[in-house]
Amino acid sequence: MSIKFLVCDDSVTMRRIVLNSLKNIGYESFVEAQDGKEALAKLAADPSINFLITDWNMPVMSGLELTRAIRADENLSKIPILMVTTRGVKEDIIEALQAKVNNYVVKPFNPQTLKEKIDQILGIK
Repeated sequence: MSIKFLVCDDSVTMRRIVLNSLKNIGYESFVEAQDGKEALAKLAADPSINFLITDWNMPVMSGLELTRAIRADENLSKIPILMVTTRGVKEDIIEALQAKVNNYVVKPFNPQTLKEKIDQILGIK
């Protein structure tokens, strides 16, 4: 299965880190967005995007708001969502899981951790 990632983070540097990590673990198809609103527009415009990696803390629309919007849209609701964020307290993780993110990574992370979380979501052993 070919994976096309949408990487959503307001930090250009963080998007680069995520993209480089994805490249290091063998993925090569990406789209970027700087906030949830832009991510929703890109998801609507490009049906080939089939995996979202998003930050939580962003202007305009947060990753949590983005997750809720995706889960409420029957055309997008099945897309896997990995939240990559600095928010590591238990209450935040629970809130994200309740919003139906598929998995959660606390920054900083390494490519292997990203790979493990993506593999878990995709059911790869």
